[in-house]
Amino acid sequence: MNATTPAVSVMALTIDCADPATLADFWGKVLGREVSPGATAENAQLLAADPASGPRMFFQNVPEAKTVKNRLHLDLSTEQYEAEIERLTGLGAKPLDEIEVPGARWTTFADPEGNEFDLLTFGAK
Repeated sequence: MNATTPAVSVMALTIDCADPATLADFWGKVLGREVSPGATAENAQLLAADPASGPRMFFQNVPEAKTVKNRLHLDLSTEQYEAEIERLTGLGAKPLDEIEVPGARWTTFADPEGNEFDLLTFGAK
């Protein structure tokens, strides 16, 4: 390996939260993934079935509450935009904003702990 070849990859996304088991359950339902056995009040994780399903997701308990907007958020893509908005809202996501531009449409949501994420669809008129 030479100095210009990266020797790292994204193993997981870690989300700080107040209730790891509950937030892992929410995201597991959103993404259709299983929560790893052994979730506790301190940490929980979603396993990635294969590289196409994305990185693992870790949820860890932290003492401080969320106070500002996320500096990193997930973008979810779908071809069934309206159905997914309904499904995500039913799981506990709170719609915050909706934007439509030529060729794309997205809704910004907050998960049960207030972490923002976007649902996008492309080809919107």
